[in-house]
Amino acid sequence: QVQLVESGGGLVQPGGSLRLSCAASGSIFRLYAMAWYRQAPGKERELVAFITSVGNPHYADSVKGRFTISRDIAKNTLYLQMNSLKFEDTAVYYCNAATPDGIWGQGTQVTVAS
Repeated sequence: QVQLVESGGGLVQPGGSLRLSCAASGSIFRLYAMAWYRQAPGKERELVAFITSVGNPHYADSVKGRFTISRDIAKNTLYLQMNSLKFEDTAVYYCNAATPDGIWGQGTQVTVAS
């Protein structure tokens, strides 16, 4: 079973940037789409962005133009570059592999506060 480990979360001021990473323990990027989700307190988990197995990115409207999803196949690592962060981006961010059973990371906290 492939495991996913997120890193890169933290506290940032509005307008700032963070880059999240998701390290996979196996080579799955060419087989499955990979995604970033987030869950804010009291809210349901929502899709932020995903990248298909052939490398096409897609974004939620709320982050389009501010976030960039990418992957390094050689390093088995998924990224989420987050720019122009807003208060409402505060959430726990999860990495997901769209395998038949679905694989999730443990999450990394992103807090946007002044």
